[in-house]
Amino acid sequence: MLTIELPDGSRREYPTPVNGVDIASSISRNLARDAVAIRVNGELRDLNRELDSDAKVEIVTRESEDGLELLRHDAAHVLAEAVKELWPDTQVTIGPAIENGFYYDFARDEPFTTEDLEIIEARMHEIVKRDEKIEREVWTRDDAVAFFRQLGEEYKAQIIEDIPAGDTLTLYRQGEFVDLCRGPHLPSTGRLGKAFRLLRVSGAYWRGDAKNAMLQRIYGTAWADPKQLRVYLTQLEEAEKRDHRRLGKIMDLFHFQEEAPGAVFWHPKGWRLFQNLIEFMRQRQTAAGYEEINTPELMDRSLWETSGHWETFGEHMYTSETEDGRNYAIKPMNCPGHVQVFKQGITSYRDLPYRLAEFGKVHRYEPSGALHGMMRVRAFTQDDAHIFCTTEQITEESVAVCELILGIYADLGFDNVIVKFADRPEVRVGEDKVWDAAENALKKALEQSGLEYSYNPGEGAFYGPKLEFVLRDAIGRDWQCGTLQVDLNMPSRLSATYIGEDGQKHTPVMLHRAIFGSLERFIGILIEHYAGNLPLWLAPTQVKVLTITSDADDYASDVVKRLRAAGISAEADLRNEKISYKVREHSVTKTPVLLAVGQREVEEQTVAVRRLGSKHQKVASLDDAIETLLAEIASRGRAA
Repeated sequence: MLTIELPDGSRREYPTPVNGVDIASSISRNLARDAVAIRVNGELRDLNRELDSDAKVEIVTRESEDGLELLRHDAAHVLAEAVKELWPDTQVTIGPAIENGFYYDFARDEPFTTEDLEIIEARMHEIVKRDEKIEREVWTRDDAVAFFRQLGEEYKAQIIEDIPAGDTLTLYRQGEFVDLCRGPHLPSTGRLGKAFRLLRVSGAYWRGDAKNAMLQRIYGTAWADPKQLRVYLTQLEEAEKRDHRRLGKIMDLFHFQEEAPGAVFWHPKGWRLFQNLIEFMRQRQTAAGYEEINTPELMDRSLWETSGHWETFGEHMYTSETEDGRNYAIKPMNCPGHVQVFKQGITSYRDLPYRLAEFGKVHRYEPSGALHGMMRVRAFTQDDAHIFCTTEQITEESVAVCELILGIYADLGFDNVIVKFADRPEVRVGEDKVWDAAENALKKALEQSGLEYSYNPGEGAFYGPKLEFVLRDAIGRDWQCGTLQVDLNMPSRLSATYIGEDGQKHTPVMLHRAIFGSLERFIGILIEHYAGNLPLWLAPTQVKVLTITSDADDYASDVVKRLRAAGISAEADLRNEKISYKVREHSVTKTPVLLAVGQREVEEQTVAVRRLGSKHQKVASLDDAIETLLAEIASRGRAA
């Protein structure tokens, strides 16, 4: 008799070996319909693999996180099968599931076109309709290499050759198509359903190395049902309208060019936005007890070796050797520089916590293919801060940081924030007992703050565990921005000490804190979140004064002077154009407030006020208009 324990603790007995289909069917018809895999003693398996011993079993449905990933992985295999049927000479390489979808890389001389994607997608639906059985097969490495070489699949053979000799591996067969995969997979192609769509083609180097051949990567998305697919495609359409690169050009904020890949050329309006955000943060963190500093961008290699960055992060660092033989690195992080400031002079326990903040410019090498506007760059500014404290102060300081981060996000219009706890990564510095202490301290602080959180295993920094703060924007996308990290390693490596109450030297705890993370990226997120319609207090140009007739030019210039004297960013448009044309143009460029002035306004010393997105205007005295605008600007983040 076989005993199966379900997640709710109930047990079911079966007289003979069973598979996931049998178990799901014995529970309910609906569960059997929605099941796509099973988790056996924590291991994800094919739904139709037999169990021949007692086990804890969970039925994985298509709506679950694991189920969605499985659907997307199978969609990649169906994509590869469709391409091979249509163009047999094409070589397949790899095709994983990714966030919200999947991709597959192909080696083909002729580029895929938009029309090709439509043909491929139609063939994928045919394959789903065939409902081909998906079967798992165990092969030896050498047999698998020979099999794929015979098919002319050189890339697949190369992948398998990297597996140790003598190892066994699994292939999955669906119809005439066979692919290397550790699985699991759906029972048949029909279980994939119709909720998928091919999106685009891009280039991708074989194994991510620019020295290798360029492949063609087809991206797609797949969901549990057609409704979810429609929602996602609508989100993509909205995201395209909100793209910060497009709006940045329309709003004349910044640009990129090939001579400085991954770096932003800020225009005057964009730089005002950048400085507005810094000033907002500066005021908030100064009130929270932080002192602002600035540290060198170029420092000797020896410092980065001592800190551990050279070993764990060296491949992402820009380096230089001078004529005197010294090796320098442009800083990819601000942490070691902040420790150097802390170390100047003898610090007493009475001076702790000691909070240092910097808007520090850092440089990190990212592959060219990974660069994406301001969302993925090589040069950016961090709103970095480090808190040096005692072990006893970790909880109180961490709770205060969490409150500061969430308060600033709320002021900027982000009320939906997800918190994740990320523990030790595989590549790290420090002993396990130090990591144990750091992780326990951060968990204690998180629990005391009363925040709900989820786990992100293995995603901590190389020097300590961290909390990740993930923002959900106006169209439902998630952005990981803020972090709080407990570091018991770097202060020791860099010989930072303070004099304790016992008169002896002690190593401080170092809390790493970032709220925006990268100012460049955060501005990109803000632009897309607001679709360019930034809050008045943050907008680079807050008011445009538009003349209706040339007789109002002098008055318009005086209005601009009054606004600027009051601290409001304003510009005049004195062009000989119709007022309707001017209103349309400045609405497109996302100016929050338009003040129209004509002969009547000159005579009455008034302005006609129109807000972005409104078709109505209100006539007010200039003094009242300025007072109203100043009140809104003074409220800052509360006027989202």
